[in-house]
Amino acid sequence: MKYNFYFFDFDYTLVNSEQGIVGCFIKTMEQLHIPPNPWDEIKKTIGMPMMDAISLLTGLTSENEKMNFLNIYKMYAAEMMTDNTHFYPDTIKVLEKIKAAGCTTAIISTKTRHRITEKFERSHCENLIDLIIGNEDTTTNKPDPQGINLAMRLTGANKREVLYIGDSLFDAGAAKNAGVDFAAVLTGNTTKQEFLNYPHVQLMETLSELL
Repeated sequence: MKYNFYFFDFDYTLVNSEQGIVGCFIKTMEQLHIPPNPWDEIKKTIGMPMMDAISLLTGLTSENEKMNFLNIYKMYAAEMMTDNTHFYPDTIKVLEKIKAAGCTTAIISTKTRHRITEKFERSHCENLIDLIIGNEDTTTNKPDPQGINLAMRLTGANKREVLYIGDSLFDAGAAKNAGVDFAAVLTGNTTKQEFLNYPHVQLMETLSELL
């Protein structure tokens, strides 16, 4: 393997969680009597900081109102998120080969750490990830490099050894700001053309091209 440390985003990179995320948004909106946005409009916010996504989709501006929305969303997420989050067909194979090569793996995501951990534990493959950085572990969101920098400190990596893999411009920006190499996977909402404006070492249709 070219790198010793492979850091990943989660949603739309390792998993398709669209059904769970969009479903939770719709359920929350219905409970609060907010007309739900179209499915395709909601899914485009996947990967955004949650409070930004809430503001964009609902028009809510009050911090109290947004926190109330988030708390209801979390209630639905506890019921339905993990069951409606699915690994892409090549995810496990790619992670297994990276680990077999003796490399370190980590996830840096705006999703909560425990929700990511739950998916790996339920799938009995938690051994494939060495470190998970969730939104409760940072004070700023991507494209701020705080999550990647924290992962480097905790794993002992230096910048030249790290590849960060993600599906969004938030991910591309975080890698750029952290000074690490970036590979884009086109399984999310961002096009190949959009990634051309950011430094990258690879543009992949699927994660298996990483190998």
